[in-house]
Amino acid sequence: MTEWMAYERVTGTFGPERLDVLHGIQTAVIANANRAKGSRKAEPKDFIPEWDQGKRGPMTWQDMLAAAKAYNRRINGTDHTTKGGAAGGDA
Repeated sequence: MTEWMAYERVTGTFGPERLDVLHGIQTAVIANANRAKGSRKAEPKDFIPEWDQGKRGPMTWQDMLAAAKAYNRRINGTDHTTKGGAAGGDA
């Protein structure tokens, strides 16, 4: 894993982050080719989404359980936990 991390530092990111950058470059080229005269030139960063990178901090197990239960309700799933919820002491 350490070797892959070193390789990525030398070559740049790969995986989903790299694809975001590549699509941002491509979209900026298309936007600039079609922009009106005098308008601001688009940059790749204008088209790269800022994904949630832990800005809220790590989730507690209670938050994870609450999120799983909310998703389960949305898909009409069945709750098989005891005491019915994160506040009820499910682990």
